[in-house]
Amino acid sequence: MGETYRIAVIGGDGTGPEVVAEGLKVLHAAAAKFDFNLELTDFDYGGDRYLKTGEVLPENAAEELAKNQAIFLGAIGHPDVKPGILEKGILLNLRFALDQYVNLRPVILYPNVDTPLKDKGPEDIDFVVVRENTEGLYAGAGGVLKKGTPDEVAVQESINTRKGVERCIRFAFDYARKRNKKKKVTLCGKTNVLTFAFDLWERAFYEVAKEYPDIETDYAHVDATCMWMVKNPEWFDVIVTDNMFGDIITDLGAMIQGGMGIAAGGNINPEGVSMFEPIGGSAPKYTGQNVINPLAAIGAAQMMLDYLGESEAADAVDKAIRNVVADKLKSLSAGKMGYGTSEVGNLVAELV
Repeated sequence: MGETYRIAVIGGDGTGPEVVAEGLKVLHAAAAKFDFNLELTDFDYGGDRYLKTGEVLPENAAEELAKNQAIFLGAIGHPDVKPGILEKGILLNLRFALDQYVNLRPVILYPNVDTPLKDKGPEDIDFVVVRENTEGLYAGAGGVLKKGTPDEVAVQESINTRKGVERCIRFAFDYARKRNKKKKVTLCGKTNVLTFAFDLWERAFYEVAKEYPDIETDYAHVDATCMWMVKNPEWFDVIVTDNMFGDIITDLGAMIQGGMGIAAGGNINPEGVSMFEPIGGSAPKYTGQNVINPLAAIGAAQMMLDYLGESEAADAVDKAIRNVVADKLKSLSAGKMGYGTSEVGNLVAELV
């Protein structure tokens, strides 16, 4: 028998458990074909648990999750829980606690998928965003003075360390080399205004670049990056950026690749446990209707296979997704695919 992989499964909220089920269906198909095993452990973290217990995460959550090699997450977000409680309490908490310092977002336009960009096709939209995931404005540094008064002051500080910036940049260069496509890394920043933070980013970027003479380098302000992602997405290969800018441009990336229904991502700790998830939200209005598109979750499972070193299985899942999108689905939108959620999972699993 082949390798056994310990996977923590967090279905989460809304349609999260439904799309996770289809991702697991495809993972099981890949395991059977490529001779590896899955040891799955379910965790009930999410809105329902919070409403029952008042606890977002138990104290030992990170410790228990760290016993696994990867985490497969459905979605976090409950209509009866105030926005921010679950997102900060679960997603940000786990990213920081497990030191998942890279958010990895492929932006891939699959065949037969509509993009809002005129005259652009799959050959034009194929790049990756490497977003720093544990620092910047999301580190939670700052505070409020005289809250609720006319003199209220709110301060949110962007924390950037040489260690955090450099390891993210190095990951981007390594990934560009592994992708072996344009072999180009673009630093996305704002050096003309955010002169302290992005002076550090820029210096670290070009110092690390000296170790990668085979990789081309480029720089673009974040506003120019957004413009070129729309006008000339084919210019990009790997974009590396800070936490806030990465959060913004990856949603733009999801839209140009056809929407949240196809966008997958990973929260990566190359030396520890990483977490993979569909980018879209929990979509509670579709819960239990068997209409939600599971392909983003299946794409996240594909990324997890690649991270675990099962490259043949990852390639097989990628090809299966491409074939299903090209030949079977009428749309990527919920209820308009021409198939139900579980049927789409079956189609991909059968092609694997």
